[in-house]
Amino acid sequence: MTDPAAIAEARAMLDTMLVWDNHACLPMRPEDDSFMPELERFRTAGADVVSVNIGFGPYPLLHHLRMAASFRRWIALHADRYQLVGSLEDIAAARAAGRLGIFFDVEGMAPLDEGDHGMVGLLYDIGVRWMLVAYNRNNAAGGGCHDDDPGLTQYGRELLAEMKRVGMLVCCSHTGHRTVRAVFEAAENPVIFSHSNPLALAQHARNIPDDLIRACAATGGVIGINGISFFLRPNASPAQGVAHAIDHVVQLVGIDHAGIGLDYVFDQVELAQELESKRHTFPDPEAYAGLLTMAAPEDLPAIAAELTALGYAREDIAKVFGGNWQRVAGQVWKAPSNLQTQAT
Repeated sequence: MTDPAAIAEARAMLDTMLVWDNHACLPMRPEDDSFMPELERFRTAGADVVSVNIGFGPYPLLHHLRMAASFRRWIALHADRYQLVGSLEDIAAARAAGRLGIFFDVEGMAPLDEGDHGMVGLLYDIGVRWMLVAYNRNNAAGGGCHDDDPGLTQYGRELLAEMKRVGMLVCCSHTGHRTVRAVFEAAENPVIFSHSNPLALAQHARNIPDDLIRACAATGGVIGINGISFFLRPNASPAQGVAHAIDHVVQLVGIDHAGIGLDYVFDQVELAQELESKRHTFPDPEAYAGLLTMAAPEDLPAIAAELTALGYAREDIAKVFGGNWQRVAGQVWKAPSNLQTQAT
């Protein structure tokens, strides 16, 4: 889909619906806010809310907290354009005011390996709304997709219970399939894949087989499709690849279980350095070389245009672009006790 008129029409359509990207990656450098203004790219593309990670995999808990503190301060200093959101009411208010709503996510339970369950509530209170179980490698909670997955541990079950108590969504992206199946069995709330693609379209350990897509949908959850070219159908543009991955999910489990989590990385120089320096986390450099080609925020209208070309109606596109995330958040999120972002 290269027709500028179709993309412009899709961009206008996005203005009429809630647009929610459930995962984006800013640099993991506390107090370096040089990339933060690039969040404006989401606003320009029509997005209303985006989840930003405050850490992943091997980063320790203190680093996560420092990233959250840095992001919160920047958001507070730019409250005319951005708003930290922790509820659907916050998202509606931010959208009405023309602000981009932002909340946080944590990629893996490794920072909580020491067993401090109380940190789950603290993370929720500072803006984290979903946390995945394991980032590629095993941790004390469960197994990663690049490891000899031992399954969900007792400690993992305790963390799931605490997440349910505070209102945090459980995510199974990057997680080993044995652990994922155990999470689905234990889940009492919808479980999500925030940014995972169908294995049927691209063979990669990060992608998920159809049986896990079905099991996720059975919990009431949503599979968010990422825009990383290596995880998408070969020989497709990023927008085409995302649209066809969405269509695969929809054909398998229905329109209520597909969403968008582009996993766009703003600082690709830092990404290349992470791939090189963290060989344990990313064990096969060739398998991750494709991470450097990805769908950007600017591709959101093109993705909508591709779905339109595939025959999707406006109301179906509205579910994929935000309505489905809104539904699961409404089922799981609870009122935070402390989500203020006042600049000092």
